[in-house]
Amino acid sequence: MEKLIDKQRVVQHMNGRLLRNNVLKFLFFLATVFGLIVLVILLYRILTQAIGWLNLDFLNNFPSRRPENAGIKAGLVGSLWLMVIVAPVSLILGVGTAIYLEEYAKKNRFTDFIQTNISNLAGVPSIVFGLLGLTLFVRELNLGRSILAAGLTMSLLVLPVIVVAAQEAIRAVPNQLREASYGMGATKWQTIYRIVLPAAIPGILTGSILALSRAIGETAPLVVLGIPTFLAYLPRGILDTFTVMPMQIYNWTSRPQADFQNVAAAGIVVLLVVLIFMNSIAIFIRNKFQKRY
Repeated sequence: MEKLIDKQRVVQHMNGRLLRNNVLKFLFFLATVFGLIVLVILLYRILTQAIGWLNLDFLNNFPSRRPENAGIKAGLVGSLWLMVIVAPVSLILGVGTAIYLEEYAKKNRFTDFIQTNISNLAGVPSIVFGLLGLTLFVRELNLGRSILAAGLTMSLLVLPVIVVAAQEAIRAVPNQLREASYGMGATKWQTIYRIVLPAAIPGILTGSILALSRAIGETAPLVVLGIPTFLAYLPRGILDTFTVMPMQIYNWTSRPQADFQNVAAAGIVVLLVVLIFMNSIAIFIRNKFQKRY
C-alpha cells in the first residue's frame, strides 16, 4: 500500500530549508562585505597618508633621518636582490622534492613521515626559521648578514609551501596523460618533463608566487638575522650587507616624528605594487598555460 504524501508537511519542510539557506547566504554575504570594508578602510588610510610623499624622489633616495629626504631605494633594491636568491633556490628544491615524492618515491611509512613533516613545517612560525638561519648560515657557514644568508633562510621558510602546492598540482594531472605517454614509448623522465610538468605549471606557479610574496613581505626572520634597518648604499653582490622594504617600513613606523608615519605609508604602497606585479605575472603565465591544457 503506497504511502500518501502529505503536501502540507513537504511544504513546511521546504520552507524551513529555504529559510536556513537564505539565513546562511546572508551571513556569508555579511562576512564578505565586512572583509571588503576593512580592506577599503585600510587602503584608504594608507593612500591618503602616502599621497603627498610618494614620488620619484622617494624611489631614488636612500633612508634619511629627515622624513622629507627619506627614500626606499635601498630597501627596494635589496628586496629584488633577495628574490634573486629565494626564487631559484626555493623553486628548484621545492618542485624537485614534489616530483620525487609524487612520481618516484614508493608509498610507505618513510615517505608518509616526510610528507607529514613537510606539512608541519608549513605552519612553523617564521621566527623559528630566522633562528635556524642565524645558527647555520650566519654563524656556522660564516656568511654574515649577507644577501646569500638571508636568501637561504627565506628559501627554507617558503620551501614547504612550494612543495605542498607543487604536489597538489602534480597530483591533479590525469593519469590518462601519463599512460598515453608511456604507450608512445616515452620514458619516466620524458613523461614528467613533457606531459606532467606543463600540465601542472599553473598550480605550481600559483603556490610559488604566493610563497614568494610571503617571503618578500616577511620581517621576523630578517630581524633575527640582524639585517640593518638603515642603509645608505646599494649591495653589489650576494655577499654584501643589505636591507629590505619591510625592514625600512618597520624602522619608519618606530620613529617618533609624525611625518615618518606618512613615509611608512608610502613604503607600504610601493611594497603593495611590487606584490601586485608579482601576482600579475603569475596570473599571466598561468592563463597562458591553461589555454594549452
